[in-house]
Amino acid sequence: MICMKALYNDGSVRECEDDLKVIRHTASHVLAQAVQRLYPGTKLAIGPAIDDGFYYDFDKEGGFAPEDLDKLEAEMKKIVKENLKLETYTLPRAEAIEFLESKGETYKVELVKDLPEDAAISFYKQGEFVDLCAGPHALYTKAVKAFKLLSLAGAYWRGDEKNKMLSRIYGTAFDTKEALDAHLTMLEEAKKRDHRRLGKELGLFALMEEGPGFPFFLPKGMTLKNTLIDYWRGIHQREGYQEISTPLIMNQALWLQSGHWDHYKDNMYTTKIDDETFCIKPMNCPGSILVYGVETHSYKELPIKLAELGIVHRHERSGTLHGLMRVRCFTQDDAHIYMAEDQITEEITNVVRLIDEVYSKFGFKYHVELSTRPEDSMGSDEDWERATNGLINALKSCGLPYVVNEGDGAFYGPKIDFHLEDSIGRTWQCGTIQLDFQMPQRFDISYIGADGEKHRPVMAHRVVFGSIERFIGILIEHYAGRFPTWLSPVQVKVLSVSEKSFDYAAKVAGQLKAAGIRVELDNRDEKIGYKIREAQLEKVPYMLILGEKESEDGSIVAVRSRDKGDLGAVPTGDFIAQVRKEIEDRA
Repeated sequence: MICMKALYNDGSVRECEDDLKVIRHTASHVLAQAVQRLYPGTKLAIGPAIDDGFYYDFDKEGGFAPEDLDKLEAEMKKIVKENLKLETYTLPRAEAIEFLESKGETYKVELVKDLPEDAAISFYKQGEFVDLCAGPHALYTKAVKAFKLLSLAGAYWRGDEKNKMLSRIYGTAFDTKEALDAHLTMLEEAKKRDHRRLGKELGLFALMEEGPGFPFFLPKGMTLKNTLIDYWRGIHQREGYQEISTPLIMNQALWLQSGHWDHYKDNMYTTKIDDETFCIKPMNCPGSILVYGVETHSYKELPIKLAELGIVHRHERSGTLHGLMRVRCFTQDDAHIYMAEDQITEEITNVVRLIDEVYSKFGFKYHVELSTRPEDSMGSDEDWERATNGLINALKSCGLPYVVNEGDGAFYGPKIDFHLEDSIGRTWQCGTIQLDFQMPQRFDISYIGADGEKHRPVMAHRVVFGSIERFIGILIEHYAGRFPTWLSPVQVKVLSVSEKSFDYAAKVAGQLKAAGIRVELDNRDEKIGYKIREAQLEKVPYMLILGEKESEDGSIVAVRSRDKGDLGAVPTGDFIAQVRKEIEDRA
């Protein structure tokens, strides 16, 4: 992509750092201009560039209808063709408020009133359209040459459910038509892979009004979840982790001590027990520290690795809930490593290696971000510098390239985030490693060193899957529901052609089950074509189609592969051995 010139709110024109962000931000202004041309009196809220596109929130009488998007897109194309020049200027705060009030832009007035008295308020103008904005923007509207309006949604003003519901229009924009077309193709593919639809069709999970944000796992979904957990347990036992379990509910004093209450209370659920406030845990780390503190530890034991498949609850706004991707209750594959400071590089390197092994198993590529100290944090500059340098040294030791995400660390320490790329090119943040000098101090945990004195351990928080529920959602979309054999809730479906092969089909199903293969038997009195189509829709890896020929032989099965089609007749023992190998190798 070329490095384009952009107009900044100080009036300067210079190369921008992110072309797409500038194009998309300008597209949001073109959209707002189109809205006010076609629907005069519509009030403007906010319209930022976001990952993969942009949106704008409007207060329009009666809202928008889906057919309005085509009209707005056509008007946007006219504005782009007019090639309006963008200009910027500033006004003193009082004049800016007066100007916006004269236009009836009550939401913009509220934004300006939140700014300091001495602030110079910047505006951008294109043709007859003027908008409060910090910029930067393209120089001319023709920069928005490849765009598409995508959808409508509701959004509370400032994300507060107590405020008015506004109309949000989402769109996307790229620097070329080819890039836009590729993105739209990806979005169409993503619709086909939507885990909410596939989860229902494949009988994996249900979302119910009785528990918004609290998914219900059905038998097949539970099989998938337990298969992931069995894999997780196996590799963690191999790596020397000890599994623990801590309570779902602990008293408020614990969360005050850990710092979570001060930094996270708006996302926590509470209850009263014997007139004392208790919290339903949103994190597993305080419980892990309590377990560490049950007994005195020696430097010879370090590192101590405590793993927990902890169920956590976090209050998410109803408008942000999304299938398994954004829920209020989930299982976090947590682990906490207690170590000496000189063990940081080796232990973080081991975690990176483990995460790489897991993601490679599922066919994910990934990239890494190092997130640094946020504004809302605790601890000394010295501790944060030591922790950040510890992560940097580990990344260098692994030879992993990374980008720095300034200010996005946890409130208690910096972190390494792993962003997966799925089979259609989307990215998901899953694994994370956080280095923490703060909680060991707050809980006064220690180990006895070689000198016989107490020393403070360093604590690493880490997850591989992250939320197991969310990871399942990602896997459903990554594989489009076509799970590899080892993960599939049903690995083989046995289909009888007619009543004459019912007994043989039942016998083969029994052999498969005895071999530890997840099998379903379909001995219904239905046509075989119907049974095959149904199994295909269920995305079962293998079908065994058993008729008179197979029954008479008594030692063969006709195999149909989900991915390769008909494989012909195979000795039953050979087929069982092949499937067992796929399961054991997690191929």
